[in-house]
Amino acid sequence: MTTLTTNYLTPTGREEAWRFTPLKRLGGMHDGSAVVADRHSLSFVGTKAQGVSFELKPASDAPVLSESDDAIVGRIREAGKDVAVLTISANTEVADPIILGRSQGSLESAEFSRVQINVQNHARATIIVENTGDTHLAEDIEISVAAGASLTLVSLQEWSSKTVHAARLHTVVDRDATFKSVVVTIGGSLVRMLPTVEFAGPGASCELFGVYFATSGQFFEHRMFVDHKVANAKSRVNYKGALAGDQAHTVWIGDVFIRAAAEGTDTYELNRNLLLSDGARADSVPNLEIETGEIVGAGHASTTGRFDDEQLFYLMSRGINLADARRLVVRGFFNEIISEIGQDDIQTRLMDRIDDELAKAGA
Repeated sequence: MTTLTTNYLTPTGREEAWRFTPLKRLGGMHDGSAVVADRHSLSFVGTKAQGVSFELKPASDAPVLSESDDAIVGRIREAGKDVAVLTISANTEVADPIILGRSQGSLESAEFSRVQINVQNHARATIIVENTGDTHLAEDIEISVAAGASLTLVSLQEWSSKTVHAARLHTVVDRDATFKSVVVTIGGSLVRMLPTVEFAGPGASCELFGVYFATSGQFFEHRMFVDHKVANAKSRVNYKGALAGDQAHTVWIGDVFIRAAAEGTDTYELNRNLLLSDGARADSVPNLEIETGEIVGAGHASTTGRFDDEQLFYLMSRGINLADARRLVVRGFFNEIISEIGQDDIQTRLMDRIDDELAKAGA
């Protein structure tokens, strides 16, 4: 496999890809001024199943799978000497979720992390990545879902309040393969996630789900890109966000590119935001670029609004106080996405964290 080149420019904030991001809060990860720590905080949690391997490889033995012009990704690839590689062997069906956890790092330096996940032909697995504590982390995760394989990836950003996290999650989905991701962001000072997908073979499909909840001073950015390069592939994107507190700011950008060769494409992207207090700001920009008219369907929608007064009135008319009514409405808003994780203990933990953040914000 040939190592791909990476061409990038240091962002100034005037570029489309960076125009919302508060660059001064990135800890120098974007411009080369960050102190890069030699640490590898990602570890395998639990017992490895048969057909599953997790190892640290020299970068020369794990060439990049995709090109990127993102400045942080470029710096990760320049700095990274080693790559954490998770492999699920062909025809392996892993019954229990594979758990990867990140330990807390330093706020005085940044970890530049490269990760590759290889799901080989006709393998099936669920991978859960749990991020907790305070750290500065720049992350390049590349995922290959081979022909006929199926992968569910759950990425949990349950950071403490001082974390700065910038990550690209790029997935290549091959012929007749399926990929589902659930990205949850409910902690950190600044979190910038780039979940991207490219289809490499017909019959492939992906579902990208996400939840984010920002409170006072937090900045969360999620930028989707789905590249329909081949015919007869299907994609669905559904992200929901809630904001409470002064200067809480979220950004959601959804880009779907349907190339001329991608006849038979079926795609839809949706983003909904719930503003729980004054002083919060949600930016939502869905985009479609279509080069062929021979498609099954393509659409997008975006909404941003406040509580539904009728829902609150309905609950309060049945003896539920205002604070509990608001909490129940928020839970109902997020439940559609959180339930996609399919793990009751994690779903309960996330909902409890959202309840706590809601209480702290006084919303």
